[in-house]
Amino acid sequence: MSLGKYRQPLRISINSQDERRKIEHIHQMPIKILQIGAGNFLRGFFDWMIYQSITQGKYHGSIALTPPTPNGAVKLKQLAEQDGLYTLITRGVQQGEVIEHQSIIPVFKNFIDPYTQWEQFLQLAELESLDIIISNTTEAGLTYEPIDYIAGKPLHNYPARLTVFLYRRFQHFAGDSSYGLLILPCELIENNGDLLKQYVLRYADDFGFGTDFVKWIEQSQRFLNNLVDRIVPGMPPEEEYARLVEQYGYEDPFINTAEPYHLWAIQGEPALDKRLPLAQIGLNVHWVKELQPFQQRKVRILNGAHTLMTPVGLLYGKTTVRDVMDDTDLSEWIISTITEEVIPALTLDEKELRAYATDTFERFRNPYLEHRLQDIALNSLSKFKTRILPTLKAYTEKVNQIPAEIVHSFAALILLYRLQPTAEGHYQAQTLSGATLTIKDNELYIQRLVEHWQQPELSAIVTSILSDQQIWDEDLTQIQGLEEGIVSNIQLLEEQRQ
Repeated sequence: MSLGKYRQPLRISINSQDERRKIEHIHQMPIKILQIGAGNFLRGFFDWMIYQSITQGKYHGSIALTPPTPNGAVKLKQLAEQDGLYTLITRGVQQGEVIEHQSIIPVFKNFIDPYTQWEQFLQLAELESLDIIISNTTEAGLTYEPIDYIAGKPLHNYPARLTVFLYRRFQHFAGDSSYGLLILPCELIENNGDLLKQYVLRYADDFGFGTDFVKWIEQSQRFLNNLVDRIVPGMPPEEEYARLVEQYGYEDPFINTAEPYHLWAIQGEPALDKRLPLAQIGLNVHWVKELQPFQQRKVRILNGAHTLMTPVGLLYGKTTVRDVMDDTDLSEWIISTITEEVIPALTLDEKELRAYATDTFERFRNPYLEHRLQDIALNSLSKFKTRILPTLKAYTEKVNQIPAEIVHSFAALILLYRLQPTAEGHYQAQTLSGATLTIKDNELYIQRLVEHWQQPELSAIVTSILSDQQIWDEDLTQIQGLEEGIVSNIQLLEEQRQ
């Protein structure tokens, strides 16, 4: 996004000597963190936290940044060109007061594309200063798949790539246990640390790295289950961006926005805050013995609401979460779905769950947040599988009938994924009004959905999709009434096409 040449780039606009000295001081700090992913969330959550800790004198380290997929190389290069600097705007209602705070975040020191700079990426494993690996590759990135590893060739699968990275560290430091890392996968999957460790151990065996390496992983590396919670919409809309450029006096294609609320629950002993000093500076970070209450509440209600509303909202032509909440019918629908179907399927304290849901809907209505549905829609199939299907099955088992409104969202998702390829190699969906949307998801899943939609009748299409175990890891036609419910909901949606 650009408004022309009348505004200078962010890195040139910093003319304060104190500001430049502060940025240079951070850039000279040793690399302590390897970050997998330069997306809006980590930049508006973890990187902001690290900067807060640095400015309060509690942390002395910088970040090496790598993209989770080859598609991230362009963003990585652009961010490197502006010295890793970006603007974060924190705004919303906090303790009854409206706040808007702008910060320039300067925590990135090194930028490496592992898909074209494989050896440079592995050399990061040899850094004595390295202490933490953090990732957010979305649910689709935390997977295991059989891979034929060839030494010297980059790996696209994140757990496989991490395995080779750790093996380089194991070799370089001769298996010294004192060079263990804190590994924090922020993907919204229950027991994400345990799952990542499981995949690393499987790849270690697949790649023949030996029992000593496996023992080193088991004894020296800390894969921590954790839960993150903050709404980070990212780049503001063009009109809002123009206002901010005028206000700040510079352009920044990586400008990011976030709500004031933040929560990070990490399953580990409080003493680890000495290595990652965030709780001690007053951030809402908790080192806990049990994550499940935090995990279920957040994933099923907040993230679940996002995932449920997105296909419905997109089909009805809505652009943002707030657009959905401003629409009386859609707002009442999503609130009812959470309170009447999601919460009853959970086993946690109902009073606390309803209070959390009320807070969540207030956060959705934050007038400063422009959380785009298309951003939430990225990898919707994996998100629906992890965030919604457990609720659907738990509700069905408890009530002995399928949850009608969740099924409505599921039908909207399947209808949204009636995709058409474009000449540029993308895939487009069509809203009920006939507008087109670009859909981004796992390529295999998209191809399979395209094939399923070739069936001659809707009932056959739905059966084929629900029974696809490559997508869902199970045959969903075994859930009584689900096929019929989705078929009837798709028919109702189709009747509303203009």
